[in-house]
Amino acid sequence: MEDNLISSRSWPAPAKLNLFLHVTGRRPDGYHLLQTVFQFIDYSDLLDFTVRPDGKLLRNSNYAGISIEDDLVIRTAKFLQTETGCDLGAEISVHKRIPVGGGLGGGSSDAATTLVALNQLWGLGLSAERLARIGLQLGADVPVFVHGHAAWAEGVGEKLAPIEPEECWYLVICPDCHVSTAEIFAAAELTRNTPAITIRDFLTSGGHNDCEPVVRHRYPQVAEALDWLGQHADARMTGTGSCIYAGFNSQEQVVTISRKMPHRWLGFVAEGKNRSPLLQRLERENN
Repeated sequence: MEDNLISSRSWPAPAKLNLFLHVTGRRPDGYHLLQTVFQFIDYSDLLDFTVRPDGKLLRNSNYAGISIEDDLVIRTAKFLQTETGCDLGAEISVHKRIPVGGGLGGGSSDAATTLVALNQLWGLGLSAERLARIGLQLGADVPVFVHGHAAWAEGVGEKLAPIEPEECWYLVICPDCHVSTAEIFAAAELTRNTPAITIRDFLTSGGHNDCEPVVRHRYPQVAEALDWLGQHADARMTGTGSCIYAGFNSQEQVVTISRKMPHRWLGFVAEGKNRSPLLQRLERENN
């Protein structure tokens, strides 16, 4: 039986950048109201899938400290089984490259890729809209990764509209710290009343990140990286951090700056993508 199992390898789960992040209010249930722009970068986790006929869900990964019961990838696959009544299973291997706790959306992207890939491999035939609704129950950022287009987002991040920001070359720096999203959004000093802006406002002025002053104060490693990168370009924090980034006009320019980066920091060069590598992979599967 093992020889007949369907395997499909190297499904990308790309990182994202928040090109700005405004906190415009708070709902009675405690969730924050946001405005942001999501753009993908060509830096991804990679997931391999092997379909199992016995319904079991197994995981292989190159990260430690997360039990299989708590792993979002396995939780996503179980949720998809429950929602659809599918009796197939899968062995899922996760090759993690995106830093955890960096604000790059790695967990949400892994969940979205799991939904998209298993929908294909299990033959479920669900639409992207249905997958996004399922994904929203797993995390507010999951739908944007399912849809796979750069997006203007509002609400808690679930109200999405396509947008076409410039596809820059980015230097992303990953300070050696893990920033808790829950901690930052619970901070008393977080600004929660930034006036709402329009897409045109963003394209003109660029916005800012309301979480950055909080993270700067609480995480000196992030503040140091922002100050260094800010000497070379407009340095910004993505999401609630800890990763920061700056955009450049050319690959040559960003590589030159990256070579000046202090050796104690981890970082990488990536190209902005308004269309996710996941969509490109799905198209290859369907052709």
